[in-house]
Amino acid sequence: MTATLSAASFDTIANLLKTRSGLVIGQDKLYLLETRLANILKRDKLPDLNRLAEKLRAPGAEALAADVVEAMTTNESFFFRDDKPFQHFRLQALPRMVANRPAGSTIRIWSAASSSGQEAYSLAMIIAECRAQLGDRRFEIVGTDIAREQIARARAGVYTQFEVQRGLPVQMLMKYFRKEDANWRIAQALRDMVQFREYNLLSDLRGLGRFDIVFCRNVLIYFDQATKTRVLDATAGQLAPDGFLYLGGAETVMGITQRFAPLPQERGVYGLAGAPAAGSARTRVMQAV
Repeated sequence: MTATLSAASFDTIANLLKTRSGLVIGQDKLYLLETRLANILKRDKLPDLNRLAEKLRAPGAEALAADVVEAMTTNESFFFRDDKPFQHFRLQALPRMVANRPAGSTIRIWSAASSSGQEAYSLAMIIAECRAQLGDRRFEIVGTDIAREQIARARAGVYTQFEVQRGLPVQMLMKYFRKEDANWRIAQALRDMVQFREYNLLSDLRGLGRFDIVFCRNVLIYFDQATKTRVLDATAGQLAPDGFLYLGGAETVMGITQRFAPLPQERGVYGLAGAPAAGSARTRVMQAV
């Protein structure tokens, strides 16, 4: 791109992203705008980002604005990313839910900013592996993302060879996926465990219902302080009193909200402030999975 992005054009795009998605883009992230919006410029035959900003300011630009937000908020995802949260989920969270929830109850899990679905399906695979120890409790996993294209990909459950090689144990690949030409499709039984919805984290989260476990990882790092507080406080309102919140390794609730407290000796795992500590309850069988 040859034209220098004007301050007015930058403000138009940055304000759109902040208002619609909470994403904060500084002048030092100009390269992200150029990289992620290049396909839109090419598609609409626009010479540069200044012309894109002009079109965004014009009446009737809602579809274009949605495309810009989607292009900028699509984040990388892969199976069992940063394995420790999944280990805690299997060894600590699931046993606690089994102990605290009566037979026949439904345990709800939210994968926020679920992208193309790998996190949600990773959780589904763990539940499938532990099924015998979970009794007749039902599990409902909800994956949400602002990006329509990513939601469609997640629902399809089809991944490239490169994607299934990133973090997915080969035994799980062979057990839960089937080959389709050059790609792999996750088993229907796991797809049935997960529902994917287009949803904005800045929306009223009450529409999603109450959750026992929330994964909201590597999302808050893109927000300013006020937006982090807003999202975390809203999430606290939807979490069961004995529930768990998982954040990314570079994220924290400290200095942002008083609604959550870190679990002792656990990184990136939080409970509601004032809730009983999770302790170290584990089940022998789940530990062996």
